[in-house]
Amino acid sequence: MTTTREAPREVLEPTGGRITLAVVLLGAVIGPMLMSGTTVALPEIGADLNASGGPLQWVVTGYFLSAACFMLIAGSLADLLGRRLVLRVGAIVYVAGTASVAAAPNIWIVDVARTVSGVGAAGIMAAGGALLAATFDGPARTRAFAAVGTAAGVGLAVGPTIAGLLIGGLGWRATFSVFAILGSVILIGSAFATESRSDADVRIDWRGAVTFIAGLGLVMLAITQLPGAASLSPLLLAQFAAGLALLMAFVLIEKRAAHPLLDLDLLRDKQFAAWCLACASLALGSTAVLVTLPTYLQGVNGISPGRAGAVMLMLTVPIIAIPSVGARLVNGGASPRLVIIAALAAMALGNAWLLVLHPGISAAGLLGPLVTIGAGAGLAIGIIDARAMALVPPDRVGMASGLLNTVRGGSNAVLLALVGAVMVSLLRVSLGDDALAQQVSSGNLSGPDPALLADSLTTVWRFTLVGIAALCAASAATVAVLLRPAPFHPIKEN
Repeated sequence: MTTTREAPREVLEPTGGRITLAVVLLGAVIGPMLMSGTTVALPEIGADLNASGGPLQWVVTGYFLSAACFMLIAGSLADLLGRRLVLRVGAIVYVAGTASVAAAPNIWIVDVARTVSGVGAAGIMAAGGALLAATFDGPARTRAFAAVGTAAGVGLAVGPTIAGLLIGGLGWRATFSVFAILGSVILIGSAFATESRSDADVRIDWRGAVTFIAGLGLVMLAITQLPGAASLSPLLLAQFAAGLALLMAFVLIEKRAAHPLLDLDLLRDKQFAAWCLACASLALGSTAVLVTLPTYLQGVNGISPGRAGAVMLMLTVPIIAIPSVGARLVNGGASPRLVIIAALAAMALGNAWLLVLHPGISAAGLLGPLVTIGAGAGLAIGIIDARAMALVPPDRVGMASGLLNTVRGGSNAVLLALVGAVMVSLLRVSLGDDALAQQVSSGNLSGPDPALLADSLTTVWRFTLVGIAALCAASAATVAVLLRPAPFHPIKEN
């Protein structure tokens, strides 16, 4: 295909635009789906390969870490080498890693292959967002990113359900083979996308890339170990401190680099920073409830996984259905600032409303809070990427897409780890037993007094919800200030 240079446009060419959107949508679905769905496969993988503990958990953690760490690098490489090229390379790496998981003879090969798959997923998601930004403009861009948001919401929300069905019917190895085939479809479809890259004469910032990957990897690895840590060991603290030091060094490197991996001017732009904060707040306001509430409902209310999944449809259906509403509102003239403030406020309200949670609560009692959270998340998904990318010069859309995806993936991983660590710590204080706290946090209430354990878990849940609601409200206020239009000062006549 002919390489095209940057120029604002509605669509580069109709067929290529539609195929590009379809390819990116598929990547937006399978990336989050394989993140959230793999947890369902862990028991079978552990039983088949005689694995447990850290090596088994790395099947999930390794994918999260490598995907989050390589998003920014993939986005910057897309600007330099070509967005379609990086997406295709990402698809090849993803397919190779996922197929290797399916054929792995032991847990160590699975762990390495899953880490490689995460690198490939980073290329697909970061370069995919950059391709859309280079292919669409104006209202069409808003609609395209809203569709991608919907696809990502679908992948995250139904990942455990789809993975469970596939694993139940085909086994875990065949399930990973299915995802490898879907990755191959992305690779084939990307051949029809139109290539684009930055006109700027830039080089790869290898020092920045290595420092960023090492720093973010250490910080995230330390955080993901918190839920299982009985105390903050010197090794864990040292790991976290080393990661922070490397990230600080990364900032210094980028300030002096002739061709930085991350142009810090992006984050100095208050409006772009506001959309990044909104992206992180989206994870805070919806992902914690989406991923952890089913465990509570199964453990405390004693309902089946299928019924718990059905209850969660009250949250996931708005996430799937409403992104297009947000896009239509903005395209119809609504203020993006007011829409995102309303979205974040809705998530704050929904989490606060969820304080009605109690043992035996009915689905009807959860309807209001879950629909409110889902509606807020859906509105946010529909506009965040499009509004952020609209602020970025054409030659940096890959870098911006990589940064947004880093914020999104990193926020999800860090948030889930922190929520897990907070809940375990509070249960440890309440129950006075570390092993029992770990057991109860996972929804297992077997013991001499299940009612007492249920009350303790409910109290901890409410405390966590108060914190999430407060942070969402603070985020809404901060975003409102950052997106506030600059005051107009008329020129006085002499």
